[in-house]
Amino acid sequence: MELNVQAMLFEFLGGLGIFLFGIKYMGDGLQKSAGDRLRDLLDRFTTNPVMGVLAGIVVTVLIQSSSATTVLTVGLVSAGFMNLRQAIGVIMGANIGTTVTAFIIGIDIGEFALPVIALGAILLFFFKNQKIHNIGQIVFGFGALFYGLELMSAGMKPLRSLQAFQDLTVQMSDNPILGVVIGTLFTVIVQSSSATIGILQGLFGDGLIRLDAALPVLFGDNIGTTITAILASIGASVAARRAAATHVLFNLVGTIIFTILLNPFTRVVEFIKEAMNLNPEMTIAFAHGIFNTTNTLIQLPFVAVLAYIVTKLIPGQDSVVDYKAKHLDPIFIEQSPSIALGQAKEEVLRMGQFAVQGLEETKQYLETKNSKNASTAYQLEEAINNLDRKITDYLVRLSSSSLSKQDSEVHGNLMDTVRDIERIGDHFENILELVEYQQANKVKMTDLAMGDLDTMFSLTISTVNNALQSLDQNDRTIAEKVVRKEEEIDKMERSLRKQHILRISEGSCSGQAGIVFVDIVSNLERIGDHAVNIADYVLGENH
Repeated sequence: MELNVQAMLFEFLGGLGIFLFGIKYMGDGLQKSAGDRLRDLLDRFTTNPVMGVLAGIVVTVLIQSSSATTVLTVGLVSAGFMNLRQAIGVIMGANIGTTVTAFIIGIDIGEFALPVIALGAILLFFFKNQKIHNIGQIVFGFGALFYGLELMSAGMKPLRSLQAFQDLTVQMSDNPILGVVIGTLFTVIVQSSSATIGILQGLFGDGLIRLDAALPVLFGDNIGTTITAILASIGASVAARRAAATHVLFNLVGTIIFTILLNPFTRVVEFIKEAMNLNPEMTIAFAHGIFNTTNTLIQLPFVAVLAYIVTKLIPGQDSVVDYKAKHLDPIFIEQSPSIALGQAKEEVLRMGQFAVQGLEETKQYLETKNSKNASTAYQLEEAINNLDRKITDYLVRLSSSSLSKQDSEVHGNLMDTVRDIERIGDHFENILELVEYQQANKVKMTDLAMGDLDTMFSLTISTVNNALQSLDQNDRTIAEKVVRKEEEIDKMERSLRKQHILRISEGSCSGQAGIVFVDIVSNLERIGDHAVNIADYVLGENH
């Protein structure tokens, strides 16, 4: 018996591992095929909760994980690209989207799992084309998912002869709350509701659990899957923690409603099973789909109430900056191109302020090595990239309008300024990566080197600030000051390189530290160049 238990356990755990790998690998392949458009999809199509639900469904179907969609949403809320109400819609949609996995599992193709894996491997190893690679990854993951399920199912079959398991399923039929708790805990451990629902489908398919015992476990699985979003929100902004709390609350409320209505819901599922002649696995998939869709329809009208409750549950001032474009109203392009140009300039200055904040956070990260500074700086860099796209699109549309000669000149300068600010963002991102490299490889820099970097950083930030002031006020005096400061930065860069070479030759500084130091200095010098470009537009001396 001990050998059987060991074999059973190994088969089940091995199957679970292969299943989780398959679903992750398939999701990654789908994500690569979809391109890097998923964040953009969530960002663009979440204007109201209903659109949020649709966006949540689409993204979750594409990446095969409601947890991943929710984590993405928490990140977008934390970064200021989405507000709480929009996030609630996406989270509801993610819950519906994740039911697709259960329907895939419901299609009984387990016996073809190995040939599917073989086909995936052929596409992965015998073709160089990236698109075919991505398809190979999807196919391989799809096959691994079913192979894992087959192993888990084989591992669970002997449970029917175990008296303790039979007693547990009887208790779960009598006490639905026990089933909810078991489902929740198991999903918290595995961190994948798709896996636990797959196991539940296997148990129900093998006749090891009755439908009235299986459904509460299904509800619990939906509560357990919220743990990933909770973990993602730890240490994040108040808004991100509220988004994660909404996920818990939404599934909790749904579970309470459906547990109260368990008997009628069980009868509905049994009726559908008989009417459509469903196999047991597909029956659980339909139950999962009905639960999440109905739960969304019930709670969607109360998005404002959910937002109010989580705001009360998680108090605090939300410090998230709104990183979305604020001034780019398309109506001005048609009605008054000169006003549209002014609006674009306001947005460019806002983008510039994000660059200054990003530089300040990067400087802090270099000094303190606090990951919160790095996280904020990366968010700001992403905001700069987002505004770069939005402002450029706006200015391109504006270029087809009839602009005066002076306005055309301003238009061209703004296009160039946007590019310069975007490059400043890229350079401080490079510095962040250099500091991360420094930490990962335990590279020590001398106090003298850190002091030099601090001085050059402060001068660079001040130069970028002055460049933006000169653009804002169209002030030649400030622009000339920027040109002088940039010359100072150039001299400092040459001087610091020489000093650091001396430190390395004296042995007071390592070669690795030298590389990090010189690369940071080089990036700061390039930031100075972009600042002087902005000042040159004001001076009318475009290089």
